[in-house]
Amino acid sequence: MKKMLTLFTGLFLLSGCAATISEDEGTSTESGSGSLTTEESSINSAVEAVAENLAVPWSIQRDDDAFYLSERGGTVAKITDGEVERQSVSLEKELSSVSEAGLLGFVLAPDFSDSQTAIAYYTYEDNSDIMNRIVELKLVGDDWQETRVLLDEIPSGTHHHGGRLAIGPDDLLYATTGDASEPEIAQDRNSLGGKILRMNLDGTIPEDNPIEDSYVYSYGHRNAQGLVWDEGGKMYSSEHGASRNDEINVIEAGKNYGWPTIEGNETQTGMESPLFTSGNNTTWAPSGMDYRDETLYVAALRGNAVLEFDLESNTMSEMLTEYGRIRDIYIEGETMYFVTNNRDGRGNPQQNDDKLYRLPLD
Repeated sequence: MKKMLTLFTGLFLLSGCAATISEDEGTSTESGSGSLTTEESSINSAVEAVAENLAVPWSIQRDDDAFYLSERGGTVAKITDGEVERQSVSLEKELSSVSEAGLLGFVLAPDFSDSQTAIAYYTYEDNSDIMNRIVELKLVGDDWQETRVLLDEIPSGTHHHGGRLAIGPDDLLYATTGDASEPEIAQDRNSLGGKILRMNLDGTIPEDNPIEDSYVYSYGHRNAQGLVWDEGGKMYSSEHGASRNDEINVIEAGKNYGWPTIEGNETQTGMESPLFTSGNNTTWAPSGMDYRDETLYVAALRGNAVLEFDLESNTMSEMLTEYGRIRDIYIEGETMYFVTNNRDGRGNPQQNDDKLYRLPLD
């Protein structure tokens, strides 16, 4: 039976619009302020640091007893029994260091134990151009080497890179891309920016994609950074709004999610409204997410929290609020893992940040 780990809960009636739950801009929730309740203290006391001194980790992956975390500066942290081994990443293009850019999405291949390959999403600079690409990496010794480009010239800029990678239940690769601070491209189905993309693991376009000969799976996204599926195959995404109006969406093939025409609870024919939104007065800056037992767990950067969305009751709670900026979440069995991003230039780093934490859910 699911154990409800909630600090406070608000119930929102959907009645044709998103549950409003009040990017790294705008007014943040006042997380972690004031004294802790008994329940809050109990949850926090169960949290354990697995590894410390991480370098702005972005994606959490695991193979057997080892974690592999992409780090934005261009390294992969391999963590075994709490020990961090920093592995180099040799890329064909110069990694960009502009705001929010770097080595972002990272997924181990399904056959990683044998192939020693992974797929990564990174931002690069080519003369005066800034772009993103999706590549295959192979681990040779302690160095990840770029061996193949799966998709290139994804629009980029100083902000809004997207960057989340996930392998779906259909064994295909999904990638979120940002609008590169050019909102209009999110509505252009010929652009790769402001989309959720879908491809075979070799970079080719699946025959059943909703738009013929296109990687585009859904469009009208501003800066989606989280992807996950429930046990029935329903797909969810987290998305940064423009200075508030962050969103949790149910993603369906070929659908238009509205940006920049609508956001938050706004509606328009032919466009999808979110399942949950932070509303006009609050920002979460949601990033990585995972799913367990009818609940979405979402990392919140500006919200400084792990957010818990109960899909049965349409409620949201701040589950953890004492750890600063949270970038990604990974759930295995009855245990949640999450990483902080307090050293990304927008947080308040504490001693030995950033960290990988562990929390039992039952």
